[in-house]
Amino acid sequence: MPAADLLVGNIQRYCLHDGPGIRTTVFLQGCPLDCWWCHNPENRFARPRIMVNETRCAVCFECARACPAGIAAPARHEAADPSVACSLCGRCIEACPTDARRQAGRSMTAAALVAEIGKDAIFFDQSGGGVTFSGGEPLAQAAPLKEVLELCRRRGIHTAVDTCGAAPESDLLCVCGLVDLWLYDLKFFDERRHLHYTGASNAPILSNLRLLLNRGAEVWLRIPVIPGINDSESELDKMARLAASLPGLARIDLLPYHRTGLAKLHRLGQPDRLSGIEPPTRESLQAAVARFTALGLIAHSGG
Repeated sequence: MPAADLLVGNIQRYCLHDGPGIRTTVFLQGCPLDCWWCHNPENRFARPRIMVNETRCAVCFECARACPAGIAAPARHEAADPSVACSLCGRCIEACPTDARRQAGRSMTAAALVAEIGKDAIFFDQSGGGVTFSGGEPLAQAAPLKEVLELCRRRGIHTAVDTCGAAPESDLLCVCGLVDLWLYDLKFFDERRHLHYTGASNAPILSNLRLLLNRGAEVWLRIPVIPGINDSESELDKMARLAASLPGLARIDLLPYHRTGLAKLHRLGQPDRLSGIEPPTRESLQAAVARFTALGLIAHSGG
């Protein structure tokens, strides 16, 4: 029997930083972590959400007039009754004269999603690329993801999964034999700081990382570098020593924090918990990379 449909946040084509070659990146909805620096907060939720673009909103209140529940409101205005759940009927989107409102998240069957991915096959073939499943957290939809990965394998499409690793071991094992490359996030070595800044322990994340490597999976470790949060000499040295102890780790990418997620937070009506933090300088990022290469690891800045 086919698995349930996937909840897809976005499909982005011609990506160059989500694995080898030219790739199509599929952002799936739902994530068990609540990272303060999340670049894709619209994909964290396990159901679709309405986003409002403040720069386009004319504050005409057409959305409020169209909403049958009385909860839609223009940007920078409180909803009439925010305790009422949005039914995602779409009437506020249809009523908006400036296209300031959109729904983040749509349901797709595995076959429909793979057909969409397959439109880019010529670019995959010419560049050695493929499809990358990101999010959110792809393993939060492990069963339908497995069906998609099986269809991709039949079509000879290279697959990568960009994961935070915060998933039951059973979900990891469900798909690991169908994934060509894992882009694996490591945010902290220190468990207490991981819990504070993401809302979850990193113990299962580290366990799943070791499990993949022990099974011979190709893994690229990805470390976001957030100034004042996880870029201390002590924390970077601990992560470097951990990486050096792991068997068969292919490479490490240190990814500089950027503030592109801020606009999305505003559209979702959520606060910025890293207010005032700027991206790392080129010099500090190079110094961080040097801590890994000094241990004989293959490390790069950027993805």
